[in-house]
Amino acid sequence: MTDLYESSASLPLPEIHGYGLWLRPWDADAENDVQAWLRGYTDPEFQRWNTPLRPIEDRAAAQESLRARAKAAQEGVGASFCVTDATTGVPLGHIGVNDIDHVIRVARVGYWVLPDARGRQVATRALALASRWAFEELGVHRLELGHALGHEASCRIAERCGYPYEGTLRGAMFESGRLDTFRDVHLHARLTTDPEPVLVLP
Repeated sequence: MTDLYESSASLPLPEIHGYGLWLRPWDADAENDVQAWLRGYTDPEFQRWNTPLRPIEDRAAAQESLRARAKAAQEGVGASFCVTDATTGVPLGHIGVNDIDHVIRVARVGYWVLPDARGRQVATRALALASRWAFEELGVHRLELGHALGHEASCRIAERCGYPYEGTLRGAMFESGRLDTFRDVHLHARLTTDPEPVLVLP
């Protein structure tokens, strides 16, 4: 019997352009990408709000993590994009459409921005682009966005991109740096039938 939650095809990841950004697939064999991924995961602000199941503390771990992201795309359950400057191609951060359920057409979005790229609405612009792709090209009906309670910046990004707050999930993610204690999560979500938000960018 076929598992209804198993994807039937890999995801051919496109390159997405808009809002001064270029979203492209990460390349585990490109040193610039590996180093950007490592910098993102070792950034103290990232670690404050996220607790990866496997720590990424060196180049080898970063490369392995990127290969796992590529495997998720091959299996049709995840799409990870390197967010870059449209003009220079310099990596600015990451956005992913994760845990894709092709049956009920639901997925989760997640993102981070490198320290030197903050304050430029990179996450807002990337989320708007990735959301449009997921709805129009991937055929997703619902996108969920969860962040640790207290992460006000993520709340603002979600609201700007048309993801209203839906509630608080109790004990739904690990505490910072811990795999044995939990913290609450703010849940935001957007449906394909929701109106497209109008971004106000500087």
